[in-house]
Amino acid sequence: MPALRVLVVDDSLVVRSAVEKIFANRSDVVIAAKASNIRVALAYLEDNMVDVILLDHEMPGRNGLDALPDVLKACHGARVIMLSGYCAEGSQNAVQALANGASDVILKPGIGDYRTAFSENLVDRVLRLGARPGKRAQSAVPLHSISPEFQLRCIGIGASTGGIPALSTLLKGAQLKFNVPILLTQHLPTDFMHHFATQLARATDLPVDIARHGERLRNNHVYIAPGGHNLLCVPRGRGGVEAVISDDRDGDMQSLPAVNPMFRSMAESYGSGALGIVLTGMGRDGTDGARAIVNAGGTVIVQDQDSAVIWGMPGSVSKAGLAAAVLPPEQMPAFISQYSRIAA
Repeated sequence: MPALRVLVVDDSLVVRSAVEKIFANRSDVVIAAKASNIRVALAYLEDNMVDVILLDHEMPGRNGLDALPDVLKACHGARVIMLSGYCAEGSQNAVQALANGASDVILKPGIGDYRTAFSENLVDRVLRLGARPGKRAQSAVPLHSISPEFQLRCIGIGASTGGIPALSTLLKGAQLKFNVPILLTQHLPTDFMHHFATQLARATDLPVDIARHGERLRNNHVYIAPGGHNLLCVPRGRGGVEAVISDDRDGDMQSLPAVNPMFRSMAESYGSGALGIVLTGMGRDGTDGARAIVNAGGTVIVQDQDSAVIWGMPGSVSKAGLAAAVLPPEQMPAFISQYSRIAA
């Protein structure tokens, strides 16, 4: 397999050299080029293909965040990792970068701190994102038939790496309102959640809130799993359903929040009215929960391989034969409207 090609965009010669040194002795990654500013980077991308771009934010001329949309247009599908001292975990810049299409965000250490822990983390992220499934043709997968009993009563969405722009696209298309509550689990650290909720609220007219324990779920509201906690739901008298916030980990899954517990609680609370949606992300979180939804008579759809940053989570569900449809996010609302018996 050819080595992954990486473009480093940073105005600091010291940083460019430090990053190059990290990958110097590897056969699976090569630093294809180094650019000191956005103009040089865009000029390089006009005639050259890369797999991963390491993009700084604070640079002379255009900064990384402002230039990110143009970089994404020019990079022929390469994954962009914001590597910047101005993108601390949970910061507005970090969430904005993810919302604008960056696949990942890494806080750049101080000069002299490019040691083992940072180096190993950087290499791992580059390898994971660079070796994306989209480089291979998507194989045909069996689709699960939709139960004739399916009648939409709740939507649950699970996402991880690359999920924020996919969620924004999906929720923009949900303006037609399906008249059901929408539960959302996005793999993010606790510090990101406030800015994440704010960013997501800008993408939709639906109210968006971080879920609170015991609150009654309302139609046409988006409820986000809090950082470090799972979002579940339980029936509560007179046909109502309430949110439950739990910090119990899901088996061997390391993610908290996790998609599986949310999906399983939807299957128990809504039965054949549950719809699970699995968007881009690493790993297989969501597969066991998707199986619970399908077994209860509900329906599951997943993001397609071409539009996903990482086809791990949706791919796992699809390969298990649990998905009723494999679609890009922008096509999901029309599908939901068609099969939910809710008028658009």
